[in-house]
Amino acid sequence: MRLELDSLNVFAGAGGAAHVAGRPLVVFLHGAGMDHSVWALQSRWFAHHGYNVLAVDLPGHGGSDGPALIGIAELADWTARLIRAAGSERAALVGHSMGALIALETAARHPEAVANLTMIGAAGKMPVHPDLLAAAKANAHEAIDMVSLWGLGAPAIQGGNTAPGLWMLGGSERLLEKTKPGVLHADLFACNAYQGGNEAAAKVTCPTTLILGERDQMSPLKAGRALAAAIAGAETIVLPGAGHMLMIERPDETLAALRAALARA
Repeated sequence: MRLELDSLNVFAGAGGAAHVAGRPLVVFLHGAGMDHSVWALQSRWFAHHGYNVLAVDLPGHGGSDGPALIGIAELADWTARLIRAAGSERAALVGHSMGALIALETAARHPEAVANLTMIGAAGKMPVHPDLLAAAKANAHEAIDMVSLWGLGAPAIQGGNTAPGLWMLGGSERLLEKTKPGVLHADLFACNAYQGGNEAAAKVTCPTTLILGERDQMSPLKAGRALAAAIAGAETIVLPGAGHMLMIERPDETLAALRAALARA
């Protein structure tokens, strides 16, 4: 579906179901260089089980217009406006990686707009290796290689897709290759620059769940646990052996964890 926000078109997957007035809204926020398609399984389940769904393409990503926004705070304010543009006053936010930072900051800055917060592959700070930032700034394919190899757990790199015949590493690279020039760098720059995680965590008042990978190389489990400890009442679900791209590596387990998380609303 398409929405208009800030005089620009925004594309969002609705999970294959029309929005129904009165249903709770779930907004899915993707990570750096990605788009709404990473939420294919999870968004469809919620859309067919009593929720309105927006698996959004952030500005400049996928089918959404505009340049990529380069600050987590700016993206958080954009997300609050998106909820209103969708005709809702509040939404459950589900964010992965960069999307988790956006969701966290939105919950802190706009508590009236967030009913439930779920962060996947999250940490209070997400520093980016200088080599990766440099490669992304040059629009070099090495940046795509690094994100894919560091983001996926070892079994995923060897194959590991739950759907027979699909190559998980290759699929991740093809998705990143579709990203417009400069967008991956803008996303990684925003993650690297964000220093407000602990301050935002202290302001979160809604039910919060963190879904973390035991072997996450980009947002290490220790850092995710520290973020959870900074949020009052937050719960943590750890997927054993998983890396950073949990929705792709462990789609069924991630869906089960999301169902438990949103049941807390």
